[in-house]
Amino acid sequence: MPALLEARGLHAGYGETRVLHGIDFAVEQGGVTALLGANGAGKTTTLRAICGMIRTSGQITLGGERIDGRATEDIVQRGVAHVPDGRGTFFELTVEENMRLGAYIRRDRQGVAQDFERMFGYFPRLRERFRQQAGTLSGGEQQMLAIARALIAKPKMVLLDEPSEGIMPVLVEQNFRFASTVADRYYIVEHGKVIDGFANSELSASMDKLHTYLGV
Repeated sequence: MPALLEARGLHAGYGETRVLHGIDFAVEQGGVTALLGANGAGKTTTLRAICGMIRTSGQITLGGERIDGRATEDIVQRGVAHVPDGRGTFFELTVEENMRLGAYIRRDRQGVAQDFERMFGYFPRLRERFRQQAGTLSGGEQQMLAIARALIAKPKMVLLDEPSEGIMPVLVEQNFRFASTVADRYYIVEHGKVIDGFANSELSASMDKLHTYLGV
């Protein structure tokens, strides 16, 4: 299966502080890839680098086209949606208004309406809270809203930072258990580098590595 996204020799950081040190990884078309690592390993920085939110060097391609160095708005227009750690909902807006922000680049009203219904199928609580201010939702409900808003944009790919936050405990073991139910490929990140990677079919044979790297 061809790669939708590829990063080669990706470096990034904040000011003079370097966080990523030549990361290489690929996300297959139609696949689910999980970045695993302890807090501070560089997972969040990797997602921010893909979105053009921080200065990078190295190469990032989306569908074979380079996106490194492009503005975040341009990357979004090209089909990358990002659900950041901390959910990223607009607290002062209602659930409906947040969801409509996800559809702002779309012109197919009927398709948007159908996708709203699809999101309510995924997250029934959002229908119940449709007119409610997002800031009054629980943490788990805000996470549902952030994911729904990203999906309504009909992106080519969605970057989820701590997708289980507010829905399940934020522990390395819990995050790994969640990832293992959905991912088909894993990369282990440590000190800003990818130190190992394997497919889901190799998961059982890789448990010793996971225990060593993550303690799971």
